[in-house]
Amino acid sequence: MDEVGRGALAGPVSVGVVVVDAAVGTAPVGVRDSKDLSAARREALVPQLLRWGVARGVGHASAAEVDARGIMGALRTAGRRALEACGVEVDVVLLDGKHDWLTDPLSDGLLAGLGVGGAMSATPPVVTRTKADRTCSSVAAASVLAKVERDGLMAGLARQPGMWPYGWARNKGYAAADHREALERRGPSTHHRRSWRLGVQDGTSTTEDLPWADDREV
Repeated sequence: MDEVGRGALAGPVSVGVVVVDAAVGTAPVGVRDSKDLSAARREALVPQLLRWGVARGVGHASAAEVDARGIMGALRTAGRRALEACGVEVDVVLLDGKHDWLTDPLSDGLLAGLGVGGAMSATPPVVTRTKADRTCSSVAAASVLAKVERDGLMAGLARQPGMWPYGWARNKGYAAADHREALERRGPSTHHRRSWRLGVQDGTSTTEDLPWADDREV
């Protein structure tokens, strides 16, 4: 399991998971951490990754959910949605990084204490591994699927009325210079993470309040 979009200023945080077992064959050639691949190479790998492994899924948590739950809560939400999308029971999750943001220490602990199992139970056991996306093919594959899907979502958001100046088709919601400049000029949109330091003053109008909100790129 791996995430993308954690450090973005806008758009969802996304989590990918690819389920494998002992019978799964070798991963498609060229699979590695999505950050080490070009956009074209990531997209070319997707059809192969959809045929590899037992199951796979991508989950998202919106900017509003990031604001409401915090980034860790949003990651947990997206991760659980990714697991649900797989449609199979998972014995253990190998999570990229050193922090287990998937397990909810409160609700998971309560359910375990009550002996609740099955679909209602909590998260499968989690093993964290730093740089797992560079050493484990299933985690690398998960990162590619999540990255491609999130990039597509950001490109779609960029086509919505009033959103093109933020440059999301290029910067994918991260703090690139063009994105920062648009935030300074126009203020945050409904797709921005309002609880984050966006480089604009509190109380700035949203793009929906501005007279040029329906401008289109020409």
